[in-house]
Amino acid sequence: MNETTLLPRFEIRPLSKEEGGGYLIEFPDFPGCVADGETPEAAMLEGRDALASYVRTLEELGRPVPASGEVYGGQWRQRVPKSLHAALARRAEREGVSLNMLVTTMLAEGIGRRSALDSGK
Repeated sequence: MNETTLLPRFEIRPLSKEEGGGYLIEFPDFPGCVADGETPEAAMLEGRDALASYVRTLEELGRPVPASGEVYGGQWRQRVPKSLHAALARRAEREGVSLNMLVTTMLAEGIGRRSALDSGK
């Protein structure tokens, strides 16, 4: 798996303090393939490595590699009000990250919080 390889379907969620903090990434189509990181981005990078090792191990053992479910290209276009675009761009600049990285992080954190709330029901 190289840097341009798309990640298959994954789920990312924040870890509680009791779990060690940070974020956990899981690949439902690849049972037991998980990784974690301090940030969603770090978890995704660790997840890419874990998935590559998982697939390589299956291949070395002569076991079938699970067919992944839907694979998303990771890109879409989203129109937002100019004021929101400006606010996001200013925040990204303050934090020293790209606008894309800021929005990706915010989306991942929001999904993680929503998942944590939903699992507590």
